[in-house]
Amino acid sequence: MIIYYYLCIHILSFRTAEQKMKIAKLFAFSYICTILTACNLNNSHKTLMGGIAADATNSNIESYNTANDVSSLQSPTHEKTAGTNSTELELPAPLKNTHEQILKRTGYTVSYNSNTLLPNWVAWHLTANHTKGNVKRPQRAFHEDEDVKQPRATDNDYYNSGYDRGHMCPAADNKWSEKAMIESFLFTNMCPQNHNLNVGDWNELENACRKWAQRYGDIYIVSGPVIYKKTRHKTIGKNKVVVPDAFFKVILCMKGSPKAIAFIYKNEAGNKPKSDYVNTVDEVERITGIDFFPALPDHIERKVEAKYSLSDWGL
Repeated sequence: MIIYYYLCIHILSFRTAEQKMKIAKLFAFSYICTILTACNLNNSHKTLMGGIAADATNSNIESYNTANDVSSLQSPTHEKTAGTNSTELELPAPLKNTHEQILKRTGYTVSYNSNTLLPNWVAWHLTANHTKGNVKRPQRAFHEDEDVKQPRATDNDYYNSGYDRGHMCPAADNKWSEKAMIESFLFTNMCPQNHNLNVGDWNELENACRKWAQRYGDIYIVSGPVIYKKTRHKTIGKNKVVVPDAFFKVILCMKGSPKAIAFIYKNEAGNKPKSDYVNTVDEVERITGIDFFPALPDHIERKVEAKYSLSDWGL
């Protein structure tokens, strides 16, 4: 700045206007160059196209896990969750050697399989408050899930198929939110289900889950189809939606002493007490290949998954 002071004094010593103008332009150019140099020295970030500073600590970069041949690309409006957050105890571990697209909904999370056009599993945290609500079933409720690629299940696939559009996460668990209710009728939450089972024993288990949520305050549920390994499976509709051989439901309660119970229902008519369908979570893991409740501490997970007590659940 001392240099610029002497330049100013020097400019004033000139007598002609032309001489003063030349020195003034030289002064202005030198000053601008000095300012630009100082700014460049203080800038420690390189810039990307558009002038956004590249910051290694930026956490707003999306990443997709494609390990184990898992299809994990999804709509930007949905989150990819891995079942490791302690506040999301219901989420199973990522599947191995199975097509999987994770879809985060208002009332539940889906692992969708583009080969079977069915969910691998549907998981949700059912609280006592979520068992209440005044939201009614919408008209023309069932609809395609446009967040998954075609071919995908449609209403026409179920029409005259002989199977119900069976909810995995029940509509009655979503009466607390209009958006949750609407999303519960997406076909990614449905499986072809025997009518008698849907309105009978399966419905009774859904009602029991709501009573357990009210009794304990909350429970964690995972439900889905069981498809036995064989060369060919029955399908319905033009899009060939696979018909499950059975259905599972596993339930975890953390109130008091942690406990869990599991059920397997064949996809056929039946009229049996719930206790006839009971299994350990370990047994359902063996049958389905799904690792349930991985966010639990190992010693708790091993304990609750290895056994069940009918009396804990009033069965």
